[in-house]
Amino acid sequence: MNRRQLGTTGYDVTAVGLGTWNIGGDWGDVSAAEGRETIRTALDAGVDFIDTADVYGDGFSEQRIADVLDEREVRDEVTVATKVGRRLDPHTAERYNYDTLSEHVDRSREYLGVDTLELLQLHCPPTDAYYQPETFDALAQLKDEGKVEHCGVSVERVEEALKAIEYPEVETVQIIFNMFRQRPAERFFEAAKRRDVGVIVRVPLASGLLTGNLSRDTEFPENDHRNFNIEGEAFDRGETFAGLPVDAGFDAVDELRGHVPERMTMAQMALRWILDHDAVSTVIPGSTNPDHVRANAAVSEMDQLSNQVHGAVRDIYEEYVFDDVHHRW
Repeated sequence: MNRRQLGTTGYDVTAVGLGTWNIGGDWGDVSAAEGRETIRTALDAGVDFIDTADVYGDGFSEQRIADVLDEREVRDEVTVATKVGRRLDPHTAERYNYDTLSEHVDRSREYLGVDTLELLQLHCPPTDAYYQPETFDALAQLKDEGKVEHCGVSVERVEEALKAIEYPEVETVQIIFNMFRQRPAERFFEAAKRRDVGVIVRVPLASGLLTGNLSRDTEFPENDHRNFNIEGEAFDRGETFAGLPVDAGFDAVDELRGHVPERMTMAQMALRWILDHDAVSTVIPGSTNPDHVRANAAVSEMDQLSNQVHGAVRDIYEEYVFDDVHHRW
């Protein structure tokens, strides 16, 4: 699998990683066995970058990753990034301080079975946290103590990403970027390249919309965020279907179908579109379907999309998506 540098971390990671939000949280029920098998499948497909968070199943995802890395004895061959902060209740900027972060980091170290977290990311803090130097001083202290090797942030909005990279502690930014969320390419990617900041792309398939496998009649379990967070009732609306109204999303998908290259699925086209942007270090699709995990990993070695396909994607974005999404995130 093709590899890319993750900013200044020194990590050389696979262009397609594995996101594990759906192993443990907000995507319906996933058993421990299913979670472990998903991770095994990704490793067998060549993936060596795994993203998780302490809030995914309240540690369930972190523990399943540790299980498989120990089972395979490949800890030195796989980079694991985790996130902390979303367990805070209330989730306020003031609580992104050293004492709280240190406590949460210690739990993630325990669950992942490591002394030092390879990459710690703040998990979508409130915007005000980016204007608190003490938050980033806390990251520096955690590094000095040896609890964390490298630090980054996961953001909701482009403006938060631009503010975050002003702090020298921030080596990576995780951001939503896909065919329905194109603003980061216009406002953030060049700044990230200038500062040599690693870019980790999440929600690449817009919660499944860009797989082309959902329909307007698809029903989701009660504990799936595509059921309970359509309007942002539980967390930022942009995390669910990339913030796009569902009907507009299906209209756009219908238009995209005619532009999927031969020997590609729509999901593969969506992932390849992301990787065609050279500012992207890695993209982290999540799935518990082994065939989908393998198909996602294969995108790394596929040819770039043509200029015609890129142009068509932009036209569809401007017609069906731009007004609802572009200015919001």
